[in-house]
Amino acid sequence: MINVWELAAFTAVTALAATGLMLVPGVGLAWLLARTDFRGKTLVETAVSLPLVLPPVATGLLLLWAFGRRGPLGMLLGGIGIEVVFTPAAVVLAMTVMGLPLLVRTARAGFEQVTRRHEQLAETLGAGPWRVFTTVTIPLSAKTILAGAILGFSRALGEFGATIVVAGSIPGRTQTLAVGLYSFIETGQDQKALAVLVLSLALACGAVFVSNRLAREA
Repeated sequence: MINVWELAAFTAVTALAATGLMLVPGVGLAWLLARTDFRGKTLVETAVSLPLVLPPVATGLLLLWAFGRRGPLGMLLGGIGIEVVFTPAAVVLAMTVMGLPLLVRTARAGFEQVTRRHEQLAETLGAGPWRVFTTVTIPLSAKTILAGAILGFSRALGEFGATIVVAGSIPGRTQTLAVGLYSFIETGQDQKALAVLVLSLALACGAVFVSNRLAREA
């Protein structure tokens, strides 16, 4: 039987992987939504925010449909020998999708707070758009981006609904802290359930505290 610390280690590793996976597209989307106006912007904003308002189980069902063996992405990946559903990759996928909106919303606020004067000054000195972005915009927004990444990480740590649908509850393979907590409650393992609850609470409180501290300092 898998123990609580193994659950915690697996959850932390997959949550870190999900955070790394959501970072580049999340920052890109945040900048795009903060700095540009384009046709369909409202649709993009809606799509990014959907995991926040949809029942997590519904999000999991959408992922299962897309990445299942008969799904469009599942068949494409299956053709090159990659299987996602009911594997650790599915856990990372679910965590990424559920954490991405928090990263985007927080990073977007950071980009909106950056004074354009600093970027314009760099442009007058001959810096190109990419150099301005990497040497001025990103450093000035770094704390807010980090706060968003930590929020995304904390959301990944507690993800349950989408994960159990698309990845299942396979001990030692796809079982996370949240899924393990449900399993322990269901099977009457109250001591393990309490241990997971306390550990999950400590991790979540720590992550949210650090995120809020960074957001205030930005």
